[in-house]
Amino acid sequence: MSDKKVIRLRRARRSRLKQRELEAVRLCVYRSSQHMYAQVISADGAKVLASASTLDASLRSSGTGNIEAAKKVGLLVAERAKAAGISQVSFDRSGFKYHGRVKALADAAREGGLEF
Repeated sequence: MSDKKVIRLRRARRSRLKQRELEAVRLCVYRSSQHMYAQVISADGAKVLASASTLDASLRSSGTGNIEAAKKVGLLVAERAKAAGISQVSFDRSGFKYHGRVKALADAAREGGLEF
């Protein structure tokens, strides 16, 4: 594994340990070079309660690796989480820095009604 990935995973481990200690439902985000993925995961980490990504048919029409696509994913995951009865989550950025697409997804999820 590259050093960059190891450092990111180390950051992710630190935040996930704290979230597990708080027993919080997590909004977990993963970003690749081409796509954005978001999942709402139960407090024990055993079940995915809601998910959205740029792979969804409704979001593939435009670009998938840009800030606009991340905003759409944030709104969609917030809508699906609200439908599942979840309004309070803890934001798990998976070790990615909080800027660009990750920040856009978080802001859109807040606009969609999630609190974190």
